[in-house]
Amino acid sequence: MNGMFGQFRGTLFAALLALIFTIAAPSILEFFTIITLTQVIGLSILALSLALIWGYGGILCFGQTAFFGLGAYSYAIAAVNIGGSTGAMFIAVAVAAAFAAVLGYFAFYGKISDVYLAVITLTVSLIMYSLIRRTSGPEYKIGDALLGGFNGTGAPPLNVPGNAGAVLFPEHTFYVAMVALILLYVFCGWLVNTHFGRVCVSIRENEIRAELLGYDTRAYKLGIFTVGAAVAAIGGIFFCIGVTRVTPDVFSLGQASLTIIWVIVGGRGTLAGPVLAAFGLYYLTASLGTQQVVNTSLVLGIILIAFVLLAPRGVVPGIEKLATARRAGRRNRAKERRMRLRKPRGGISEDRHETG
Repeated sequence: MNGMFGQFRGTLFAALLALIFTIAAPSILEFFTIITLTQVIGLSILALSLALIWGYGGILCFGQTAFFGLGAYSYAIAAVNIGGSTGAMFIAVAVAAAFAAVLGYFAFYGKISDVYLAVITLTVSLIMYSLIRRTSGPEYKIGDALLGGFNGTGAPPLNVPGNAGAVLFPEHTFYVAMVALILLYVFCGWLVNTHFGRVCVSIRENEIRAELLGYDTRAYKLGIFTVGAAVAAIGGIFFCIGVTRVTPDVFSLGQASLTIIWVIVGGRGTLAGPVLAAFGLYYLTASLGTQQVVNTSLVLGIILIAFVLLAPRGVVPGIEKLATARRAGRRNRAKERRMRLRKPRGGISEDRHETG
């Protein structure tokens, strides 16, 4: 119990640091950077969603971008039709979660293996990518919202709840996005420390043993899969709001691959690691995109191979392991010093005893 509280206390500490960054960022960063950060926050929420279902549920969803893109498109379409962002956000999350629940039901209760599930989710994402790209005509619309084909469709900005005319400025949108990321991070940290989360981890470690203990592993996997899809949808919402547009690229193979890379580099089995990796690698690729010497995809490939070979557990677990080793080393050295200080006393007492 104390270990569980300690882990969640670490989650709260990371959330506090993120809150401090949220307050300080608008005063120390440029306006364009704040706008870009809203996009990156959406991507980091996507990374958080995969960190949850793969790192703690053991479900490798190669097509997590399907729910990310579905949330983005559902928000854009709903916001145009109902004339406000608040209700559109709930609709987008509900659509993505419902789709994941149906897909997951047939996958888990159909006893499809994890490898096939990864392929199925990726296939679903690529099917959506192909279908949306073919909707460029004026006849392809849902209500008043044109799908736009490969050009995509506009994503209305956030507005004050209940007042569609009061649109939030980019700085305020950044605040909302960061608060959403922090709350989702705390929620996921709490979830993995509940009974539900511990059962999901036990299923990840040994599904057969969990079944023998009486747990319906299919229901637990479906539950965390659906929650992960809802989290990914929220990421898609903030991403398209930051970009002010949503295109079929949200379903692309490249985006799906990047999500996997974020989790591997950040550290599977952690929540903060993939989020930090999403931030770091996004700005790395953005910096590389400004030059023509080195290919960005080549650099990302080298980074992935290096981490798989040299740090397979990822950055955050590696740092935690190093910190634990250093603390153990300090304890051992302190123990040795105490032993050396005690040893002369023992020798003196023995000499006195022999002299006597």
